[in-house]
Amino acid sequence: MSQASPENPVATLPQAYDLDACRELMRGGSKSFFAASKLLPVRLRPPATALYAYCRLADDAIDLGQDATLAMQDLQKRLDDIYEGRPGTQDADRALAHVVHRYGIPRGLLDALLDGFLWDSQGRRYETLADVEAYGARVAGTVGAMMSIIMGASTDTAIARACEMGVAMQLTNIARDVGEDARNGRLYLPRAWFREIGMDADAWLANPVFDARIAAFTQRLLLRADVLYRRGEFGLAELPWDCRPAIQAARLVYAEIGKQLEREGLNSVDRRTVVSTSRKLALIARAASVALRAPSMPAVPISPVPAIVFLVDVVSRDRRPAAEQRPWTLPKRSFDERVEWMVDLFGRLEQRQRSNR
Repeated sequence: MSQASPENPVATLPQAYDLDACRELMRGGSKSFFAASKLLPVRLRPPATALYAYCRLADDAIDLGQDATLAMQDLQKRLDDIYEGRPGTQDADRALAHVVHRYGIPRGLLDALLDGFLWDSQGRRYETLADVEAYGARVAGTVGAMMSIIMGASTDTAIARACEMGVAMQLTNIARDVGEDARNGRLYLPRAWFREIGMDADAWLANPVFDARIAAFTQRLLLRADVLYRRGEFGLAELPWDCRPAIQAARLVYAEIGKQLEREGLNSVDRRTVVSTSRKLALIARAASVALRAPSMPAVPISPVPAIVFLVDVVSRDRRPAAEQRPWTLPKRSFDERVEWMVDLFGRLEQRQRSNR
C-alpha cells in the first residue's frame, strides 16, 4: 500500500467508517437540512451526511463539554490528523477525511466553523448586526461554502451566494429562538438595538419577556434575512441542475419559519415557531421547479456582504484540486424508498417535538 504524504495524503485513508452513524449525528442537527439532504443526488448524500455529522459532533464537543478550550484544542488536533490523511477511529472524522481530500475543502473553512462554536461557549457579546452576521458566517456560512464546493461550484460568486444563504438561515434561527436562547443566557439580538431605545439588554436577558420592542427587533432580523435569501438565491444558477432542488427546498423551508413567525405576531420568546408538515411538503414540491429554471444572475455583479468576504478569500486562496475520486462506501440499505421517507419525515419530527414539550 502506498504511504500517505503531503502530496498524496489520501493514499492511505482508512476505508472503514459507519455512514449510518454519521447520519444519526446529522439527524440530531438541523432538521430542515437533514430533510433537504434527501433531495440531493445520490452521489452527494454521503459527503453531505459526513459534513453535517462532523458539524454536529464538533458543536456538541465544544458546547456540552466541561472545558471548551480543551475541546477546541482536541478538535484542532483531530483536524490536523484529518488533513494529514490519518484520522482517528471516530466515524465522523474518517468520513470527513474523505470529504476534505476528495473535494479539496480548505482547512480555513473548518477552522472558522470551530471558531463560531467557540464563540458560543465563551458567551461572546454581539453589539451590532454586523457582529451577528460575523457569527453567522462562521457557524453557517462556512457550511454553505463547503456544500457549494462538494456540489462542484467554487467560483467566487458561487461561494459568496452560498455563504450569504447560510447567514440568512442563521438569522432565521436566531429570530425563531430568541426566548430559548435568552433562557440559556445567550443573546444574539444586537445590543446596539437595545441601546437605541434606552433598553437594558442585560436586564432583559435576566428576565426575558415579550413585548412590542422585542417584536420589532425580531422583525428587523427577519427583514435582513430576507435580503440575504434573495442574494443567496442568485447562486442557484451556479449549481448543477440536480443539486438545485435540495438547496432551494432548504431555503424555502427556512424562510417559511420567518413568515410563520410573523403570522404568529413575532413572539419567539414564549413559544417556538413550527412550520406544518403539509406546508413543508408543499414548499419542497415547489423547489423541484428550480432544477430547470434557476433565477438569472443580475447584470451587475453583487459584492459579498462584509461578514463573508474572508470565507470567499479562503476558498479562492486555499482550495486544492481533489486528491482522488475514490467511490464512497454506501450503506447497505437501498435508497429506493427515499420518496416515501420524505413524505413522513416531518410528521415523525413534529410528533417527537410534541412529545418533548
